[in-house]
Amino acid sequence: MGARVTFEGRTWQVGALVDGRVHLADDDGATACVLASYLVAADGFEVVGQAVPQIPAAEVWSALPLAARERAMAWLGHIREVETGLPGGPGSGGRVREEYDPQRFTLAEREHAKARELTALGWTKVSRPTVQRMRLANQRQGLLGLVDKRSLRSRSGTGRADERVADAVLEALRLRRGRRSTTVKQIIELAEQIVADRHGPGRVKLPARASMYRLVRALSDPAEPPGAPARTATGRSWAQDAPPAVLRPGERVHVATAGLGVQVVDEDGRTVAAAVTAAVDGATGCVLAAVAHRRQSVPVQLSVLLAEMAVPRTVRPGWREELRAAHESLPSRLMSLDARLGATAVRASAAPETLVFDPATAATASWFLSVCESLGVSLEAVSARQGGRAVAETVRGLAGLFTRHACAVAAAAWPADPGADGTGQPQAGMSLLHLQDVLDEWITAVWHVRPQEALRHPMMPRAQLSPNEMWGVLLGACGAVPRPLDARHFAELLPARRQAVTEAGIRLGRRRYDAACLDEHRGRPCPTTDDGRWEVHYHPYDVRQVHIRLPDGHLHPLTWTDSGHSLQPFDATVYHRAARAAARPGRAGDRPAGAGNSRAAVRAAGAQAVGDGTAPSAVSGTSGARGRATGPGGLSVYDAEAEAGQW
Repeated sequence: MGARVTFEGRTWQVGALVDGRVHLADDDGATACVLASYLVAADGFEVVGQAVPQIPAAEVWSALPLAARERAMAWLGHIREVETGLPGGPGSGGRVREEYDPQRFTLAEREHAKARELTALGWTKVSRPTVQRMRLANQRQGLLGLVDKRSLRSRSGTGRADERVADAVLEALRLRRGRRSTTVKQIIELAEQIVADRHGPGRVKLPARASMYRLVRALSDPAEPPGAPARTATGRSWAQDAPPAVLRPGERVHVATAGLGVQVVDEDGRTVAAAVTAAVDGATGCVLAAVAHRRQSVPVQLSVLLAEMAVPRTVRPGWREELRAAHESLPSRLMSLDARLGATAVRASAAPETLVFDPATAATASWFLSVCESLGVSLEAVSARQGGRAVAETVRGLAGLFTRHACAVAAAAWPADPGADGTGQPQAGMSLLHLQDVLDEWITAVWHVRPQEALRHPMMPRAQLSPNEMWGVLLGACGAVPRPLDARHFAELLPARRQAVTEAGIRLGRRRYDAACLDEHRGRPCPTTDDGRWEVHYHPYDVRQVHIRLPDGHLHPLTWTDSGHSLQPFDATVYHRAARAAARPGRAGDRPAGAGNSRAAVRAAGAQAVGDGTAPSAVSGTSGARGRATGPGGLSVYDAEAEAGQW
């Protein structure tokens, strides 16, 4: 309420927020009423006076020395305490220390107090101008502004300790944490022993003893130096406390995984079990992100889920074309294409305040932790036994309801074929992309409009609300809309790897990706990396989402191609044929050793069938390799070659 925003090239003031709609007023007296989800995702939208959050690039952050990263994270907590009085920022809880109370002391006085505190803790060359410079750098550049600029330069190989030695020192500090009799000399000796055990005696050159002393002082926590007692939390543990009340959309988002009773065709043509990992808003029950994947022991990366839930689909490049191609690939749709485009455009999306996950089903990395610090997202690891049982039950219920719908869609697209396997069951022909598209449509058309027992309005406790209705109710109650991320953040949040750019584009997972933006870089090394390879961001569960970072610093989308032609990953016939070929006797399952999909193997199979008497006809009078010998399944050699080539 009262905030000024830029929308459609004009500056407006927020006057009211009712039922998910924002009422705007212009300085000239004009008024407007816009859906909140449409407003925050519109091109050119921004909040006046509020800086866009800066996400540190994955490659830049991971290339920094460990000491520089930890010092930057330590500076971030001190700066937040100077600005707000709390190291975790506003709303993080805790008690404001007297010398940092914004109600009693000015910003300059709090900066002086922080400089005195850091100097007393052993930080060198810290004055009030230093604290002010770091605070302003954090406002301009985010977390990277707090990194020592010498760490951002190219590594010279001299004057810095080996990263293996630094990791050993950190491990020694963890092992000796909280022991009153610990000295710096003991830390150094333990670190040298760890280096020798991990890499072998004499394999890693150790710095001088004076350099090791400086390294230990730099890596140790200023608030907990060697020999200091360990800091412990007071009060009852989180597992014993009741779950906190959730009153705002996006305040607490829970991540859980459940198995699906449907199988999909894998990349090798075989059917595998599938599962779904969903991010459910704790206040409204809205599914902000849901990823279908193979049932596996490898956890789903939280950065992918954050990209799916925080970046609206409307701002992603090419989302309309992708949705149209996916919608037309399967029958038995729940809603028309136009209705689905409209429903997807207003689907709830937000960057969560707290992301609750189970470490057994979701994975994090050092770079992702820095991203969450930059965006103000708190991470909370809670196992299903400790406090995530209710959300796990919700996701299992979602998976059970969706399995019925997915089986019906598969039966309509691939009807029963008694001659395929003798069972008369529908043949599995659904790929992961098919399953993901059906899941997105079902969540939009069914789950978000389905009343739930746990969703009730305080003024109407007997009426069950749907997730969409609860989202609109709480938006009006809290008076604020959670702001999603921009389009450029979607590719930045995806996992990254290094690839070479050849004349044919890039190869990723036995697929080729190409675009016109690679024309001037084909066959050339990357000028910004040491090994000459290019930074490529990819979606682990969507083969269409691949981006490459060019020398201009931006991520550009690439297209899945083959022989210069763009491929459509939603060709149902391809997956149907692959599934039947993998399950057919004499094909993938009973193929002799060394046999492949080559023409020679197909001719050999046909000749063997004729020799064994399993084929009804013999070779006809045609020339050379394209004889009309009948092969397995009643196909001629020529037809079998054509089918194998098309497959």
